[in-house]
Amino acid sequence: MNKQWTDTLRGEIEDFKETIRAFDQGEIDRKAYKGVSGGLGSYAQRDASRHMLRLRLPGGRLTMPRLKFLTEVVEREQVGRMKLTTCETIQLHDLTANQVPALMAEAVGCEIYTKGGGGDNPRNVMASPLSGVQPGETFDVIPYAEAVTKYLLSICRDIKMPRKLKIAFCNGVDDSVHSAFRDMGFLAQEDGTFALRIAGGLGAARPSMGVLVDEHVNPREVLYYVRAMVDTFCAHGNYENRAKARTRYMQDTLGPDGLKEAFLKNVAARKAEGGLELTDLETPANWVCLDGGEEVSSPRAIPQKQPGMFAVKYHPIGGILPVEKPRQLYELLKDIPGAEIRIAPNETLYIINLDSDKAEQVIAATADSAVTEFEHSVACIGATTCQQGVRDSQGVLQTVVKAVREAGIPDGALPKIVISGCPSSCAAHQAGAMGFQGGVKLVDKKPQPALKMFLNGTDELGAARFGQEVGTVLETDLPALLVELGKAAAAAGQNWSQWSADHAQERDAIIAKYA
Repeated sequence: MNKQWTDTLRGEIEDFKETIRAFDQGEIDRKAYKGVSGGLGSYAQRDASRHMLRLRLPGGRLTMPRLKFLTEVVEREQVGRMKLTTCETIQLHDLTANQVPALMAEAVGCEIYTKGGGGDNPRNVMASPLSGVQPGETFDVIPYAEAVTKYLLSICRDIKMPRKLKIAFCNGVDDSVHSAFRDMGFLAQEDGTFALRIAGGLGAARPSMGVLVDEHVNPREVLYYVRAMVDTFCAHGNYENRAKARTRYMQDTLGPDGLKEAFLKNVAARKAEGGLELTDLETPANWVCLDGGEEVSSPRAIPQKQPGMFAVKYHPIGGILPVEKPRQLYELLKDIPGAEIRIAPNETLYIINLDSDKAEQVIAATADSAVTEFEHSVACIGATTCQQGVRDSQGVLQTVVKAVREAGIPDGALPKIVISGCPSSCAAHQAGAMGFQGGVKLVDKKPQPALKMFLNGTDELGAARFGQEVGTVLETDLPALLVELGKAAAAAGQNWSQWSADHAQERDAIIAKYA
């Protein structure tokens, strides 16, 4: 971003110091404060004296300068918790009112802009986490995610959308970034273009797959399409009812065909104006290739498309990144050309561009990683921290992981589960093979902590679908339910997907005992 833009951001942060001070002193209420703080990527936690700050990382890229910043901040400010998010960002938790604006300003120095991290703004632009190094990818989509980020940040002060806008770029290998149901989802095609779907999204009401509006978007013209989406949302989005102020509701007001027509008309109008072609893309440095590199035996080592190079997968349970980990990784990576970390939407880190020796060292440093498929489960930060939360999704996940380990359930007998602590779908529970949404259940006319259960969702590329609600399970019963399901699949000698398909009646009978 240019100096004028960053100077303006620094001015906004300076003004924000008074806002957060007033909130901390009880002079303004939560709602008024949230309306300001969200636009700068920060929210008060359930304990109003503590705050979260979301570090916007386009494409989930934690480069060495950014990792160095994170390392120094965590140590100096004694940050107690860090959370990897499903939008490829990092959240710093339990900050004081004085720390938040100071860290916002400091982050600008390493090109971390918290602007638009929350509120009614374009959010972090996502990209396939292994883009640029993944075997079989159509092409590297990171440069387009970076370009769209800079463009959206450059215009976000001049527009007022009804609600947030989420954009994702998929490199054509898998769809972990959920391009099939984002507000805008760009999918790389074999002919070098993007297929584009718009107005998709999750949520308690009307989860929607995106509408296919163009099968061959010229990558250098993506900014025209992004601006047209902003125009369409501002023209047809619901400014009166916040619950319906998301792009997916335009499928109702305009109909899919009407939405496509309105959108493409706006694309044509923006193209007629001109000026948004991408002519000077910022591309990552050429990765080093090592002929005849050694093999790495760990299942967490992923061979890159660059010969002799590896990415290492690291999934901290629940996406809670241990506070000592940034320093450990920075010391291992700081002198490696091209090394960086990518944050994936499933709360996993990928450390990329490693030779075999460094890959082994990183694997050793991340030995606390999840091992089984079930341990790779995803959970939002939960109600003990989030003021919107209903259930303690992190506590629930820790409890069920412990129960499954103690029961000796073999790897694969249970799927990765996805837990959202409230109806906001922050963990994307509808897209999981088994998902849970925080809620309550009446027992003897008394509300008890519970979770709605969803089955058979998937984000598989070309086959995405939302899971179906199958009942509501008491929070206290969830460990027993999962253990019984896992034991049944293990007894049949099948993995979860096979057993669930072949033994649906038995599966449903077990669920019915608890739901």
